[in-house]
Amino acid sequence: MKVFKTIPEVRAWISKVQASNQTIGLVPTMGFLHEGHISLIKYSKEKCSKTVVTIFVNPTQFSPNEDFEAYPRDFERDKGLCKKAGVDIIFAPEPEQMYLSDNQTFVSNEHISGILCGKSRPIHFKGVTTIVTKLFNIVDPDFAFFGQKDAQQAIIIKNMVRDLNFRTKIFVAPIIREKDGLALSSRNKYLTNKQRKNALVLYNSLQFAKEQFSLPLINVDSIKSKITEMIASKEECEIDYVEFVNAETLSKEIKKGDKVLLALAVFVGSTRLIDNILLQY
Repeated sequence: MKVFKTIPEVRAWISKVQASNQTIGLVPTMGFLHEGHISLIKYSKEKCSKTVVTIFVNPTQFSPNEDFEAYPRDFERDKGLCKKAGVDIIFAPEPEQMYLSDNQTFVSNEHISGILCGKSRPIHFKGVTTIVTKLFNIVDPDFAFFGQKDAQQAIIIKNMVRDLNFRTKIFVAPIIREKDGLALSSRNKYLTNKQRKNALVLYNSLQFAKEQFSLPLINVDSIKSKITEMIASKEECEIDYVEFVNAETLSKEIKKGDKVLLALAVFVGSTRLIDNILLQY
């Protein structure tokens, strides 16, 4: 496994791989890897000849009041996990490698980036689409692998690929969870033991909705109200949003026959957690 820090190094390696007609899979990460990331690497290895993992805590997707400086980092641990998983190269640039000091160009989604997570994190998705565009331009992957936990991000990236005519195909992998149901996240390490226990209300809320959607009569407003009560009843849990939306368009207008996404964002203490489930209406 090779570790590259600069764009020219990566491009030289990519050129050799493409010259031999091998396919390339890209797994973009911000590091502090967990089993969710490893599952994406496994999907890439199954589908592609070579797998590239990027480890870069992207400054442009963090607002000034967010946890960029405190975001967990452990490159040596990440490198060991990647090597064990069979990654071919890690691209781990410094911020100045990815952004010029007078960087003026960004990529933004003009519609669904302003709802759900984008409502409370207004610059977040502009940072995401910009860095993913840069990585696609540098790596030129045949496939890129993202997790369903970041459902809004995955949909925005799919739209970006369609709208900007990227050749990369997007693969969205299922959410990986702890044994008790909590969705894996690098931010889980911020939780105290008590907060960790209370955070299970996210998973329990999704399971409640799943049960309700299996019944003959479905009242979305009633389910949303009950979930809001469930979360609000837990200590240190503050709702950012609880929304039922169309799973493809993220529109709040849903009708019978639609595939529905129930998306949650909850502050547990000062830690913002997201989770979701796909349901058939």
